[in-house]
Amino acid sequence: MHTDWPSIFSKMKKAEERVNSEPVSTASYCRLVLEECMYKVYDLEYLELPYNKDLVHLMSQEEIKELIPFQHMNGLHIARKTGNNAAHFGRRVSNADALISLKYLFGFLKWFAQTYSEVRPELPGTFDETQIPKVGEQQRQLKTLRREREEKQAALQTKIDQLLKEKEAILELAQESELALEAYKAREAEAKLSLKEQKQKRVVHIPTEFTEAETRKHLIDIDLKEAGWDNLRESRELEYPVKNMPVTTDNPKGKGYVDYVLWDDNGLPLALVEAKRTTKDIEIGKHQAFLYANCLEQMHGQRPVIFYTNGYETKIWDDTFYSTARRVYGFYTKDELQWMIQQRNTRMDIRRATVDPEICGRPYQIEAIQRVNESFVTDGDTGIRGNKRQSLLVMATGSGKTRVAAALVDVLFKHNWVKRVLFLADRNALVRQAKNRFKEFLEDLSSIDLTEEKENDTTRLVFSTYPSMMNRIDNVRNQDERFYGVGHFDLIIVDEAHRSVYNRYQAIFEYFDALIVGLTATPKDSIDHNTFELFGCGNDDPTYSFELDEAVPIYLNPYKNIDVATDFLREGIKYKQLSEREKEKYEETFEDKSTGLFPEEISANAMNKWLFNKDTINKVLDALMEHGLKIEGGDKLGRTIIFAVNQKHAKFIEDCFTERYPEKPSGFIAMIHNKVSHAQSLIDAFCDEFAENLPQIAISVDMMDTGIDAPRVLNLVFFKVVRSYAKFWQMIGRGTRLCPDVYGPNKAKDYFLIFDVCKNFEFLISIKRERWKYD
Repeated sequence: MHTDWPSIFSKMKKAEERVNSEPVSTASYCRLVLEECMYKVYDLEYLELPYNKDLVHLMSQEEIKELIPFQHMNGLHIARKTGNNAAHFGRRVSNADALISLKYLFGFLKWFAQTYSEVRPELPGTFDETQIPKVGEQQRQLKTLRREREEKQAALQTKIDQLLKEKEAILELAQESELALEAYKAREAEAKLSLKEQKQKRVVHIPTEFTEAETRKHLIDIDLKEAGWDNLRESRELEYPVKNMPVTTDNPKGKGYVDYVLWDDNGLPLALVEAKRTTKDIEIGKHQAFLYANCLEQMHGQRPVIFYTNGYETKIWDDTFYSTARRVYGFYTKDELQWMIQQRNTRMDIRRATVDPEICGRPYQIEAIQRVNESFVTDGDTGIRGNKRQSLLVMATGSGKTRVAAALVDVLFKHNWVKRVLFLADRNALVRQAKNRFKEFLEDLSSIDLTEEKENDTTRLVFSTYPSMMNRIDNVRNQDERFYGVGHFDLIIVDEAHRSVYNRYQAIFEYFDALIVGLTATPKDSIDHNTFELFGCGNDDPTYSFELDEAVPIYLNPYKNIDVATDFLREGIKYKQLSEREKEKYEETFEDKSTGLFPEEISANAMNKWLFNKDTINKVLDALMEHGLKIEGGDKLGRTIIFAVNQKHAKFIEDCFTERYPEKPSGFIAMIHNKVSHAQSLIDAFCDEFAENLPQIAISVDMMDTGIDAPRVLNLVFFKVVRSYAKFWQMIGRGTRLCPDVYGPNKAKDYFLIFDVCKNFEFLISIKRERWKYD
């Protein structure tokens, strides 16, 4: 391996040398080697990298699970988690832990070399522990080893970047012409065939260094350690003896031994873990775990939370509140179990809760909260019992979803259902907006924006983007980053919940064992069937819905559509007739970045006139300045959002405006997109609901299309094609919010204007019925 894979060999050599002197370093190097090998497998097998490139996702793709033998994959997850712990301050990695990781990598690398080396290698036999240097032999090297530690992550990243660039360079070169592309595909097919033949010639079973029972124990122990349970003692945490088990011929004295018992500081059992063989159905252990819980309750006066597992799948069952067990992806920390035990005596019936009218008092908002409450709880023989754990609220843009979420959190906190809440959104601006709104309503609950701040033990509300949270739940953590256990959050609120979010960030919803409330403004009849299933809503029926036609005109403003006469045509060039290179350019220009959709056809003339024709843009701007709704007695254009197709388009519109209206003050119009420095400050100024600030016109490229609250907006200019019916109505929602004094004291907005340059109404309303309009 040192000739074919020198980088891997070098890292594994260091890992082996440091088992006894620096086990943390060994565990870290094993994880680095694993990550490097994963990238090499993707490259050698010509597999497309997943959207999320964290190690756990690289390992979890179906193609990878089919390629790597099952017995090796389980050990690799142990090495991955041990490597995570090695990088996390306070998570001790022992010599034994490091050796376990090393031995799992040893078996895997034999398979890797056997499968992918150009020349069939001569593989070593079993792992020889006598070859590992003793502690005394390493003392001379310690100073040098510590200096080297900093280089490992940078070296791997450099190598990965190099591999990706090489692959991208080949693809770019191949796409220079159709012939080159076909040649590249032929070479790729030839390489795949060659690799397949090589594998067939080298089919040899390469066992791991551990038995199935040892691997199962390692999997359970590493998950327990990750949750802070790393001091496991025989006859206490391990194989704890109990009495009062059912008397049978095989067990005449009714004794038993619980595989794992997790104890509170007061000596009472918090949880038990019953482990069964991998070959057994996980449910085989459920009844035995139930009997052990009975014994521990009789012996200690407290019923433990039940976990049962076969090492690869784990379920939790708090049978004092929920009638069924549910799958979890780890074990609870001591703090999380203590909270669960405490809730047994303090959790109250939320169906009887009174919603704080200062947070939300509209009838439909109160009903939405009540429907969620009724879905979470039901009646039991001796009191309330848990029911569903997911809910979906479909509420029109501007109807107060954030207020409803805040009021629901308030109810759940006051009734001891939740202690920590996670709010997820897809953009930094929406995270900050949600945090500010919650702080306004729930000022006594500590909160942080995870994209900008660090959490401490007292934080109750965490606001985060999906990628930020993904990086926290399975990645190498810095010493000052908080570790989130699977039971850390009691409630997750998902802003604009839909299937694509779940598909991309499924690991978040699987990892955290929490109640989940999804919020969406997508009309009910446009929601994907699978989204309803994800939130436990059968028959395509959400937990509660309050849509646009119900909200207008009492709670939301209607619109008035202004016809802007342009020569823009929606159809023309056929996408399927373009070359691969032309398709790439076409997609770059016309793709909607948030939905991934683009028109199948469009006229070349229309494209030029619509996108970069100065006369057309000036015509639209003139129509806006002449007919747009105005404030300050008609002297000043009201706040306006122009939806542009991309950043170049936005810049062209801005340049046209400043040239045509030089009398307007600096900053009157501004672009808002992710390449604009300090874009958030522009959004904050534009969305101020109490004062008119510059910019008065915001040219948005995706950042303000959905989710942003801007009550003073009076005009919307659609300078882009919108192919998604659901997104179109969400964009319209930027103007629907009520504003009582936009025209002056007690002079409220009663409608807003839409300038539909690209004939979106004509196209989309011909498919879906028009829901509401200002007459």
